[in-house]
Amino acid sequence: MHLEGSCHCGAVRFSVESPWPYPYLHCYCSICRKTAGAGGYAANIGALNDTLRIRGRQHIGIYHAVMREPGKRARRSPMERHFCTKCGSALWIRTPDEPERVYPHASAIDTPLPRPPEIVEAELDSAASWVEVPSGKGHVHCAQWPEETLAQWHRRHGLEQR
Repeated sequence: MHLEGSCHCGAVRFSVESPWPYPYLHCYCSICRKTAGAGGYAANIGALNDTLRIRGRQHIGIYHAVMREPGKRARRSPMERHFCTKCGSALWIRTPDEPERVYPHASAIDTPLPRPPEIVEAELDSAASWVEVPSGKGHVHCAQWPEETLAQWHRRHGLEQR
């Protein structure tokens, strides 16, 4: 699926092709919550990195979060969180483990996205106390990260677009 996206102020615009366009997962980890999730979580989708086209590249900043886990030494996350330096909008995430993929924030996509038949509520061990996590039919709860990948989820539901 062809997707168009932008930041809030319009300084950055982008397009990308996505075989996995359903925003199926809400991440409640402190990094996503604080950098992209005013509702208490962030929702990303998957796309093909080599199809990413960007206008306004000079207005993009990259943030590497510092991972702080009890009993462990703080370390820099390898994940690159791209954002607009003019308005602060979260745009997409890249990880060196998957150079062929990019993960746009659903909130930055301007193209109407399909509604997922199921939502994975992930990293609930890190959810803020004030967040009301949806439950019931159509919501899968995961204390941490789910074992099923984004691509596997799309395949299981017959939604992968190749």
